[in-house]
Amino acid sequence: MKKADIGLIGLAVMGENLALNMESKGFTVAVYNRSFPGEEGVVDRFVNGRGKGKNFIPAHSIEELVEAVKRPRVIMMMIKAGAPVDEMIEQLLPHMSPGDVIIDGGNSDFHDTERRVKEVEAKGLYFVGSGISGGEEGALHGPSVMPGGSPEAWPIVKDILQGIAAKLDDGTPCCQWIGAGGAGHFVKMVHNGIEYGDMQLISEAYSLLKNRKGLDNDEMAVVFEEWNKGELDSFLIEITKNILRFRDEDGKPLLDKILDVASQKGTGKWSAIAAMDENDPLTLITEAVYARMLSTLISERGEASNLYPEPVELGENLYVEEIRQALYAAKLISYAQGFSLILRASERYGWELDFGTIAQIWRKGCIIRSVFLQKITDAYKKAPELPNLLFDDFFRIKIQAALPSWRKVVAEGALSGVALPAMSSALSYFDGLRTLNSAANLIQAQRDYFGAHTYERVDRDPGIFFHTNWTGEGGNTVSGTYTV
Repeated sequence: MKKADIGLIGLAVMGENLALNMESKGFTVAVYNRSFPGEEGVVDRFVNGRGKGKNFIPAHSIEELVEAVKRPRVIMMMIKAGAPVDEMIEQLLPHMSPGDVIIDGGNSDFHDTERRVKEVEAKGLYFVGSGISGGEEGALHGPSVMPGGSPEAWPIVKDILQGIAAKLDDGTPCCQWIGAGGAGHFVKMVHNGIEYGDMQLISEAYSLLKNRKGLDNDEMAVVFEEWNKGELDSFLIEITKNILRFRDEDGKPLLDKILDVASQKGTGKWSAIAAMDENDPLTLITEAVYARMLSTLISERGEASNLYPEPVELGENLYVEEIRQALYAAKLISYAQGFSLILRASERYGWELDFGTIAQIWRKGCIIRSVFLQKITDAYKKAPELPNLLFDDFFRIKIQAALPSWRKVVAEGALSGVALPAMSSALSYFDGLRTLNSAANLIQAQRDYFGAHTYERVDRDPGIFFHTNWTGEGGNTVSGTYTV
């Protein structure tokens, strides 16, 4: 009996399309889907539907699935993150053998992946946590794939994962080994955080074009189409143009009928939490997460708009090109922040990540794919230890050129009551980063005043801490048990 090259669990949108992608690249795939009430027969419907006449082996139990795959077995899960992944691993382990590989292709928390790698390796097997980006279309035709976990698993899964990945123009697959432990899922998490930021920035540009320039959907579509021909060339800009032109059944723009509430699945929030854990100011992406949260407060927004009405006149002195410049500059900040977080996590967990390669595998297939990513790869080729992308010449020149327009756009938003949380937080981050002598000395003085938290002095050697009895009644005991 013919054996499959890989077993795949989960035939929802991503799983089904990945299975078809694998089969189209010459791999035989054993497929299985957990059975829940109302979902019986998923495997048979797929095999007799989109998979009819193709190299699929249907499996109706875990044991049957594992038995259908040649050794060393590779079983890939495309299921909901969290407890379902742990439950599936527990079901798989009794049927698998030492040297086999389990892949989690969902959006799992990288902490969970770190733990699962150790647990599965303790059983003599290998575990791979692989971020996969590209959505439904990417899964079918070629996504960006970010595998990490047990290094010994890479030679076993490399041909399959690189085979299904998107390819650059020179044939390079948008899939390379990221690193040990939870590195793959961490990088995918930051990818999604940058995606949050990009989407928020584009929505802010849309808001300015609509509310300050008075452009209609067709006029805005032309603007985004032009932007997509230059340095903003990207998948998200392209689909924004398509969305603006899409008409509902009555011939009116569908976008205008969509409720302005943005949902989220958690990876943006995880990025913000990880940044706080690493003491890294991921301000733009965090603001993008907060903006989605704010969008859900429909009743509060309705009441506030009645209590604080503000007539907004069109911005006659605001130009479309200035909005483009502000969008581009803020986008540069978003990527600089994202890679700064990846750098800090790499140092903490000892992943030794290749930042240029990460940018390279994002160039095709994934949601944030754009021409701009090549500049990041170039930056890290020149300086592999670059602490911040804003120190690269390309970034510096582009930021300096866009800065006047960026400041004007953010000011226009503030003066006219148009919320620009991502663009403005990016500007504040930039100004804070370039400020040599900040106001944080006052904060540290306040902390020492009320909590005896000590401070360092500019006229003394670093690492020596001082405390002042500011009131004459506080004494000389200092706080060393907690941090405020």
